[in-house]
Amino acid sequence: MSIDGVDIQPIIGLEIHVQLATKSKLWCGCALEFGAEPNSRTCPVCLGLPGALPVLNQAAIEHSIRVGLALHCRIATRAKWDRKSYWYPDLPKNYQISQFDQPLCSDGHFEFKHADRIRKVRIRRAHLEEDAGKNDHENAAFSAIDLNRAGTPLLEIVTEPDFTGADETREFAVQLHRLVRYLGVSHANMQQGQMRFEPNINLRIRRGSETFVTPIVEVKNLNSFKSLHAAIEFEIDRQAREWRETGETLTRGNKRNRGWDDVKLMTLPQREKEESEDYRYFPDPDLAPYEPSPAWVSAVREDMPELPVPRTERFISEYKLPEQDAPALVDDRATADLLDEAAACGGDKATLGKQFLSFWSMHANARQTSIAGLALAPQRFAQLANLVVEGAVNATAAAQLSEALLSDDRDPREIAQERGWMQSRNADEIAAWVNAALAANPQAVADALGNPKKLQAARGFLTGQVMKISGGKADPKVTGELIQKALSGASAPNAAS
Repeated sequence: MSIDGVDIQPIIGLEIHVQLATKSKLWCGCALEFGAEPNSRTCPVCLGLPGALPVLNQAAIEHSIRVGLALHCRIATRAKWDRKSYWYPDLPKNYQISQFDQPLCSDGHFEFKHADRIRKVRIRRAHLEEDAGKNDHENAAFSAIDLNRAGTPLLEIVTEPDFTGADETREFAVQLHRLVRYLGVSHANMQQGQMRFEPNINLRIRRGSETFVTPIVEVKNLNSFKSLHAAIEFEIDRQAREWRETGETLTRGNKRNRGWDDVKLMTLPQREKEESEDYRYFPDPDLAPYEPSPAWVSAVREDMPELPVPRTERFISEYKLPEQDAPALVDDRATADLLDEAAACGGDKATLGKQFLSFWSMHANARQTSIAGLALAPQRFAQLANLVVEGAVNATAAAQLSEALLSDDRDPREIAQERGWMQSRNADEIAAWVNAALAANPQAVADALGNPKKLQAARGFLTGQVMKISGGKADPKVTGELIQKALSGASAPNAAS
């Protein structure tokens, strides 16, 4: 962007904290339970009591490696645990067990679509660490601390500063949120703090032949896409104004942390941002380096599903899904798998896609579940789709059949025959219905024969009348052909009459 002859280029990197969906904490057996009685999910390990030793949660490692593989990261053959000095009361050990120079996953990238082009963002690292507890400042007289969250496994994903604006940063966050939920590694409920964003923002400013870089600001603990976008936009504007007033540029030691105020819609100062040496990292003496088995990593890699972004593109192409509707269908992985399984059973893909988005979604929503949650076998979806493709039932009958299939285990063709929903393709039977419709609607016949501008509307009306007379049983294609044949053989009305 250019303002008053000054070229301003935002430089944005992102740190994302993802709470992993394990049953217990990272270093102990305490259960993870949001909303439990404060300090009721604690033990000597997560309370930092003397002599208590950590034991690694293997499920957290597997979840982390799945994310690393999805982000095309290099999976370390040796990852080290470090103590990061932490001076705040919500982690009573006074240090956080994290990974400093040997993270579990590093040197990856993530591709996503934005503004009709594919963006590729580099992933610097994805390391595993423990979360802190929660400070409660609701009482004006004192602050309370709930340590139920202390020790929760967190995967911190750090990008390179590859973003240049709020829009693409938000889209990246949306797609990463989709990814971790789809992989099943995190519930990523942002209202519960299970996914938090911290953008690092500064500006490269060019004025003539001079280039200036403003101090880096990290906006802490954003828990919505809206606040992430708004905070970035505010910071870009604030830093540009501040540079004009002060001329301050990036130097060692002037990185800053700011918080976002959702009411005032602005960032507010918090503290100077620490350098890595301020945390006084050193190897944790209680934990040996972790060396994942190459065979096990290969097995995890083989078990990886098709990822959301390419699967969405495939669904749009193969199932003819509208671009705006495909992501929602893909995001429920069990339902997306069910759609593929129904197609593998021989179901017509375009018809399956249409039915999943229409009446199957309606039934799922009415029952407050997903389409997979309806608990129908994939071949049932395929059978119903193919009845429509064959012309055995029309779209209205298919919707009625879908409701019946939820409580009737019989073949859908048998149900349709029993209830009189099968479509007729008998030319003689349909011809009788056509003749009755034409006889009952002489004006529509006259319009079709005598007024080219009304031909299409008249034929559509007559088709509707045939469907009404037949009770919806007449095959639309055969009906259209017979109406055309009947009209072609009919006499045009007398222009003088």
